[in-house]
Formats: sequence, structure tokens, C-alpha cells
Amino acid sequence: MQLQDGRRRVVIQGVAPEVDAGRFPIKRIEGDIVVVEADAFTDGHDLITCRLLYRKRGENGWQETPMTPLPNDRWRGSFRVAELGRYQYTVVGWIDRFATWRRDLAKKLDAGQETEVDLLIGADLLEAVAERASGPDKKQFESWSAALRSGKALATRIELALSDAVADLVAAHPDRAFAVRHPRELEVVVDREKAGFSAWYEFFPRSQAAEDGRHGTFRDAIRLLPELAEMGFDILYLPPIHPIGKTKRKGPNNRPAAAPDDPGSPWAIGSAEGGHKSIHPELGTLKDFRDFVAEANRHGLEVALDLAFQCSPDHPYVQEHPEWFLIRPDGTVQFAENPPKKYEDIYPFNFETESWRELWDELKSVVEFWIEQGVLVFRVDNPHTKPFAFWEWLIGEIKERHPEVIFLSEAFTRPKVMYRLAKLGFSQSYTYFAWRNSSWDLRDYLLELTRTEVRDYFRPNFWPNTPDILTEYLQLGGRPAFMTRLVLAATLGASYGIYGPAFELAESRARHYGSEEYLDSEKYQVRKWDRASAIPMRDFITRMNRIRRENAALQRNDQLSFHSTSNDQLLCYSKRTADHANVVLVVVNLD
Repeated sequence: MQLQDGRRRVVIQGVAPEVDAGRFPIKRIEGDIVVVEADAFTDGHDLITCRLLYRKRGENGWQETPMTPLPNDRWRGSFRVAELGRYQYTVVGWIDRFATWRRDLAKKLDAGQETEVDLLIGADLLEAVAERASGPDKKQFESWSAALRSGKALATRIELALSDAVADLVAAHPDRAFAVRHPRELEVVVDREKAGFSAWYEFFPRSQAAEDGRHGTFRDAIRLLPELAEMGFDILYLPPIHPIGKTKRKGPNNRPAAAPDDPGSPWAIGSAEGGHKSIHPELGTLKDFRDFVAEANRHGLEVALDLAFQCSPDHPYVQEHPEWFLIRPDGTVQFAENPPKKYEDIYPFNFETESWRELWDELKSVVEFWIEQGVLVFRVDNPHTKPFAFWEWLIGEIKERHPEVIFLSEAFTRPKVMYRLAKLGFSQSYTYFAWRNSSWDLRDYLLELTRTEVRDYFRPNFWPNTPDILTEYLQLGGRPAFMTRLVLAATLGASYGIYGPAFELAESRARHYGSEEYLDSEKYQVRKWDRASAIPMRDFITRMNRIRRENAALQRNDQLSFHSTSNDQLLCYSKRTADHANVVLVVVNLD
């Protein structure tokens, strides 16, 4: 064992927040106060001092702030993250000899013991501080040291020794010769406000034509913007807007064969018209899309694009880079499968290809392309089916240059996989909220998300429905079920979203009994939604979004409390701001 300097006697451990021993950063929102705690102690009875060090990553020097002692050798400090990007923080501690001497002097005085020698020890300590100081402070310490050695009245010297002025100036010139520093420099990723508080509305632009039987365009979709802004949404999420392949195209209700006029699934990306950097011709042009983004921004809305890293058999990548796909023994390309489901219209990338670096670079260029078009929010399709290392690299590379970009993880998968993706850099994540219906289930799940270490890296985004998910609760409960799930999503979570037209109309028709797929799903066909009949639900959604904006307590997840009721069908909870200036009490009938 390597011999350590035994004069470094302080122990620092149990630093929090700390994700996987510092392997991953915590997450905060611009302007947040980061509260850091640590266990810090030493052998014997000496007092110690702890400081919290922090800096914006890339800065040379550290800023520091005092840490306050708590019971049981716990210390707490805080700092503000004022800018987007990454910050670093750590904890340092040292034996505080002057504070220890001052405490012991006071104890001896209380016990009526002799203190003359102790004053001489104090004088030596002040001389040592003088050697570390300069200018007026140096002269002041020398003067105080001489006063403690002088023949002045004992009471006068005692008063000087215990004065706060002396203690404060000594603290400004600490002896860190044997300071101990936490061995890891921890990190915090700082995102913009919408990463922590946002309301999402998902819709298919191709279903927005004013006339029946016509494929909608971005210009048609512009008509929706004032209404969605009035409803109080922040982010408009569009499924893939790229050219759709024709080979193995799926028909209505996921039929294996499509008719000539069937539009196919937007997730079957790529055709002769282009791939991930192209616009589906029937939606319009790239300029039309940029105009749509600009008009959305003018209404206070942001556009989120679906980032689906997969291809149709007709995608240019298939011909240009066959090495990026898995070839089966019969010479055909492996299509996507999740047995018993088959997705013959989709080819997944082979991330174990020998050309993996070229594949990674190309996929990063896709994200960069859409950022250039004004998109700063991406909903990522099935990220759990791609390598973890890829996402850590991609998100890190993008946010290094564009810290304002937000990535939403659509990962309905196992908890550890979902949490790993969040640790790797995803700003928000879908959750199991859609399937949590009982009071105990909701309580347990929300306490896990808001009261455990998960809250430091995982930001939930609650969706009652999606184009893929029509739960049994919504199928059987009618409009009241949709209202219940909306209130839960909008008040339990700071971020939530709805698959818009279907939710407004309380669409509850499943493809068949036991299925969570919509009948006549918009994923496979153009739908004409009668939104005029959705006014009652639309008014309710608008009211919920207004309540969220007017109450700061609903804009965070870290101050959620559940309260007892005499009926398990009533879920009662409150959210509050840290200063308790705003408190919202919610009671939801789950039946």
C-alpha cells in the first residue's frame, strides 16, 4: 500500500448529488441553485472547515463558497448555475486550528481554568496567519499577535481573542497546507427552462388539409399555430417529415400490403426523393418547413422533430452504404422485428459495422442539419435500440456547440435501461405514467422519480397517450378518463404531452380487444379530425395549461407531497415552491 501523507487528516465522503460516483453529471435548469452536501470529519476533536468549489467547465480558476455544518458531520453548501452548458464542483476541507483554539479557549474560560499559555498559543497562530497574508491584513495580524503577548489586562486580551473580527479575518487566510479534496470533480449539465417545464402537442402535418382526401402540408399546418398557442402549449412535436419508402409500405391498420394511394408510415424513412435530410414532397419544401418553424416561433412555440435512426428499403443509404446494415444469410437486409411484430418497411442500422465511425458521423450530421433549419428540440425514437456509447457521444458533441438543444427519449423499456439513457445525456424521458392508474401505483412511482437520486438525472415527461399507446383506461373510461389523465399528467409532472387531435376528441377506439393500437391509426393513413367537436375538451386543456403557467409550484418536480385520503380512488397531493410562496393542492378522482 502506498504511504499517504498522514498530516492530511480530513475525510470527505458521501458527496451528494453524485451520480454513479461521478461517472455521470447531474442535471439542472439555468438559474437553479445547486445544493451540495458531504460528510466531512477528522480524528480527534479538532474543528474543520469545508468549502464548496465550483466553476464553469473550461474556466481555469475555481470559485468557492463556505459550507455550513449540519448534524452528524454533514456539511451543506450551494452555488448558482447562471449559464447553459456544464459546471464542475467538488468539496475541500482542512483542519481549522484557529477555530479549534478559539473554541477550547472559551471552554476553559467557562470552566474557570488558567488561560495565559493559551493566549500565547493564539499569538503564535496569528503570527502564522500573518506569514500567509500581505498588505494591511499582514500588519493587522502582527498587531493582534503582539496584543495577545502584551501585558494588557487579561480581560482585554480575552475579548480580542474571542472577537468575531479576528475570527472573520483569519478565515479569509486559511491554512490549506494539509487540505483534503474530494477526489472527483463532479459535473452538472445546465439546460434551458423548457427542458424542465414544457407542454408538448403532437400532430401529423399530413392530416391538416382543409379538404377531405388531400394530403396536408406545412402551409396547412400553419393554420393550427394560433390555436395551439392559445391553448398554452410550448412545443409542437412532429413525427418524421422525411420521404416515405414504397417497398413493403404498410397499409391502414398496419396491413402488410398497401394500396397505391396509401401514404405509409412516416417512420419508414427514405425514398428516391431523399433521406433524413429531406422533406417528404407532399408536405412541401425545405423552405416551407423553415417558414413553418419561423411562424411557430412567432407564436411562442417551438417545433420538435422526430429523430428516428432507421431506414426504409428505399433509403439512399441502403444503396450508398450497404455496410451500415445487417445482411442475412440469404443475402437480404435484416428488417426490424420485435417478435411477433414485424416491420418489413424498416431497416435498422447495424451499429456493430466495421464502418461504425462513419455511421456515427453521418447520423450526427443529420442532427446538425436540422439545427441549421431552426430545430432545437428532438424527440428520439426508440433510443434503447441503439448503443449507449453512441448516444453519450452524439448528445455530448451536439450540446458542446449547442447547449440549448433538448433531447426527449422515447424509451418505453426496462427501468435501468431508461435511467441509463437519462444519465447519458437525454434532457427528458417518456415514463411508465400511462400505465400507472391506482393511487398506490402513482404514489410509489412519483416518489421514486422525485424523492430518490433519480431526480438528479431523470426528467420525466408524462404522456397520457401517444400514436402508439391507447391504454385500456382511456379505451373504457370515456371523456372523464381523458380529463383525469390530463390533470394527473399536467400537475404531477412539470413536463407533459398529448397526442393532440386524438386526445382532444377523446379517441378511444382500439384496433381490437386487448390492443393498445388505435383503430385507423394515423401512423398508417391520413386522418380527417373533426376538431370543431373537441371544443369542451380543448377548453379544459387550455385551462390546465393556464393554471400551470400561473403557478410556479407546478413548474418543478422536487416539491411534491402526497396526502392521506379515506378513499383509495381519491389521489391527493400538493406541489409548492421552495419558499412556500405558491402552493397548489390537487385532488383527483381516479374512478
